[in-house]
Amino acid sequence: MPENGQIPSSAMTLRLTVNRQAWLDHVRLTASQHGTTLPVVKGNGYGFGRPILFEQTAHLADHVAVGTVYEATDVPAALTPVVLTPVGSHIPHSLPTRSVLTVGSLDHVAMLRSHNWQGSVLIKLQSTMQRFGVSGDELATLRSACEQASLNVVGYSIHPPLNNEGQDRSGEVSCWLELLTDNLPMYVSHLTAKQIGSLRSQFPNRTFVSRIGTALWLGDKSMMKLTAEVLDVHQVDGGTAGYRSIALSGAGHLVIVGAGSAHGVSEIVGVGSPFHFAQQRIALVEPPHMHSSMLFFPAVQSVPRIGDQVDVQQPLTRVSADTISWE
Repeated sequence: MPENGQIPSSAMTLRLTVNRQAWLDHVRLTASQHGTTLPVVKGNGYGFGRPILFEQTAHLADHVAVGTVYEATDVPAALTPVVLTPVGSHIPHSLPTRSVLTVGSLDHVAMLRSHNWQGSVLIKLQSTMQRFGVSGDELATLRSACEQASLNVVGYSIHPPLNNEGQDRSGEVSCWLELLTDNLPMYVSHLTAKQIGSLRSQFPNRTFVSRIGTALWLGDKSMMKLTAEVLDVHQVDGGTAGYRSIALSGAGHLVIVGAGSAHGVSEIVGVGSPFHFAQQRIALVEPPHMHSSMLFFPAVQSVPRIGDQVDVQQPLTRVSADTISWE
């Protein structure tokens, strides 16, 4: 993470600007509120990139959750990768042997056996999300299969659906605890600090690990801003523009900004353009393409100049910024 946050403006197209100290304070506070945590660093690194978040994770824990065995290969040696997605038909040779993998069915165990892989695993428990996970009546069979495959079961994992409007999903976790005959740690996603604290009080002999990603890295977006640089401006008197010769609604300006599908920027379903300038949503001529997007400003609207920034409304879990500016 750059200390001074200074990056030449000429290098900027899609830029994520972050209040460095406010973000660090938020990360530390959130982790402390959740107690024992397993930070999640997967995909695009929540808009920051995985290397930056690995660096911060090292201050919070000695394990880090990643999405796949492929993402586990670049985890720093100081951190133990916990792979959230069960292994498919291939395991990279560079997968660290210290990795903790996930199994939620007999097929997952059989896949690891086919790879001659032996090591630590978490058993994924079924939730109402119904993605991965073993059911209660199959748990004993799965445990036995892990033992026969020389897999070291180090804990259980459960991923309830998102909490909607304050909905408390901790009941799904407590129901499972009645079926578990050991005291292995329970790794839980999508519970608030208060909810996981309540579970710890209710089951004091069980270790609960709060697996957090979005709440940890993006829980407070007030200290972040995503913008795209204006690369060109053209005055037009109607006509057509864009790859597909889209008809323009009249006179105005075409503004080309440096953010497109290659950055993960796309139209917002049901809304349209993700771009704003002067607190107004700006219409797209056509969907964002590769590294740029074409915007149309009617003649009555104020127009940015080349080098100005327009705001971009996109989930940071999807975009890849060209640069991060730490302020």
